[in-house]
Amino acid sequence: MMRYLTGPTARSAAFACALAAVVAAPHAVAQQPVGEVVGTAPADRPAPPPPAAPQGLSESVAAVVNDDIVSTYDLAQRMRLLIATSGVQPTQENLQQFQREALVSLVDEHLQFQELRRVEKEQKIDILADDAEINEEIAEMAKGNNMSAEQFMAFLASRGIGQDTLKQQLRAQVSWSRWIQGRYGSRLRVGDDQIAATQALLAAQAAKPQYNIGEVLIDANRVGGMQQAMTGAQQLVTQMQQGAPFPAVARQFSALPTAANGGDAGWVSPSEVPPEVGAVLEQMRPGQLSQPIQVKDGVYILYLREKRAGGNATLVNLKQVAIGLPQTATAEDEAAARAKLVAIKPKIQNCAGMEAAVGGAPGVIAGDLGEAEVADLAPAFREAAEKLKVNEVSDPIRTPVGLHLISVCSRRTAGDAQADKEQIERRLRGQQLSMIARRYMRDLRNSATIETK
Repeated sequence: MMRYLTGPTARSAAFACALAAVVAAPHAVAQQPVGEVVGTAPADRPAPPPPAAPQGLSESVAAVVNDDIVSTYDLAQRMRLLIATSGVQPTQENLQQFQREALVSLVDEHLQFQELRRVEKEQKIDILADDAEINEEIAEMAKGNNMSAEQFMAFLASRGIGQDTLKQQLRAQVSWSRWIQGRYGSRLRVGDDQIAATQALLAAQAAKPQYNIGEVLIDANRVGGMQQAMTGAQQLVTQMQQGAPFPAVARQFSALPTAANGGDAGWVSPSEVPPEVGAVLEQMRPGQLSQPIQVKDGVYILYLREKRAGGNATLVNLKQVAIGLPQTATAEDEAAARAKLVAIKPKIQNCAGMEAAVGGAPGVIAGDLGEAEVADLAPAFREAAEKLKVNEVSDPIRTPVGLHLISVCSRRTAGDAQADKEQIERRLRGQQLSMIARRYMRDLRNSATIETK
């Protein structure tokens, strides 16, 4: 039976050393988001030398996991690693979250290592990743930050992070993923009926908008309850609004399989995410970060990168020639502006020639309005766009800000090809493996004796 002791003692006395170490670390609070080691020196700049070993850091027990000890030194190290790689800046308000996430990660890793060593002994097989594999992972991380492996490790050292801290985290991730894939991957069967049902659902959604999203899920079961998950998610949203990179936050805090890709879920329709998430997604605009969204198992955070119209929507690319004119303009000023645009219109042979047709006329501008769904245009522009042929130019259109000539440069029907059978099968298998891995860890926690001192 799991014995998970928490409370004021666990959050203060037992972790006081770890918290103090992080707050006092010379580089713990960076002046800009670190993210995927964002803001580090360019690859051609010499890496800073490793700092001297911390002095006066007394080590005590932070937790016991089935007789394995997690020290306060381990906890402080993991907190520093989270800070350096998540881009979330430590404050008095979110140190508890760093503390909680670091402790949960360390506990989970101890449980994973214990389970993997048990399996290795029973089945006489090798599962744990060796040093060569871990070094390859570090090299890839360094490459992603435009650094050599040596520079990357020196950067971590300059933040007071030992090499073993990163290597243990990577060894656990690589080994556990290998074990889950090896044990369950060959057993998973995605039936033709599942694929057909998914294809039918996607086809039904084809006429509706699709969204290119990043996603983070804070697993309530993992962090100690829904309230903890909600509080942690709100702190992460605040930090991302202040500049913490979404991909880095997703890699360190998300419980979804997309965490490995920085939370990148690609293009989805509302039917492919939990209903609560889909409802929020439909109200978001590209470039927008959601507030925390509570679902059955935890709390979601969304980042909407792009939105594309459904398969039945018409998209047009527009250019314009315009004269700024406030609504308070006199009738004479409006008539003069209209006459100027009427004189320019015959000079426009096609959409590409709009800028040249203006010929530097004073007070007249020409520009690209980009692509938009016809239904989303302002009423006056929408009416013209629906009637105009490609390269045809409208009569002057009055808006609150001026008079405009618009031309439709291109017109197309939205919607890309549906995902093929292989893509759908991969997606369904990934979802099933993720669910199995989360249940596996839940069972290990429930059967373990875990004490926080």
